[in-house]
Amino acid sequence: MHASPLDSRRRGRLAVVLAALCFAASGLLAACGDVPIDQKYPQDRLPGDTKPRYDDPESIFGGKGLFMGGDQSAKADASAGIIGVNSLLWRASLDTLAFMPLSSADPFGGVIITDWYTPASSPGERFKVTVYILGRELRADGLRAAVFHQVNQGGTWTDAPVSAATATDLENAILTRARQMRIAGIQQ
Repeated sequence: MHASPLDSRRRGRLAVVLAALCFAASGLLAACGDVPIDQKYPQDRLPGDTKPRYDDPESIFGGKGLFMGGDQSAKADASAGIIGVNSLLWRASLDTLAFMPLSSADPFGGVIITDWYTPASSPGERFKVTVYILGRELRADGLRAAVFHQVNQGGTWTDAPVSAATATDLENAILTRARQMRIAGIQQ
């Protein structure tokens, strides 16, 4: 199938427009050279003035920034990329749940969600776990676990009850692992 003369003219115009845009963009990029600000705007400077032309605030909200809740150390940790939960509890939770596939892990919010896990010994049931790390201290009340259980009945997974002791046992296993890591000298 042959292209009509109208299509070839459009392609030619498009090529010319693209070439003009590339030329303009290269000119703009060339203008962004390494020229000191006092040479770009000499009329704004007095001779010998070496101070910055404008002060650079830390953020658009000023030097102190906008921080909602918590203390200033938490703000400093967040800006430094440090997680907002106890790192030993975080690592111990991941170690304890390593046999289960992970669905989601949020180190800043302190939430770990596993995918469904079916034990080899009982293929007719499956488990899912959600762990919440609630603080920065290594304490027993800084951790919550929720365990979900389903059984396969006629090809359909239905919810089954879980003993409250199961979640408590999981929390205790995570706390024990975190204490072992602290004793071993693993840094927070």
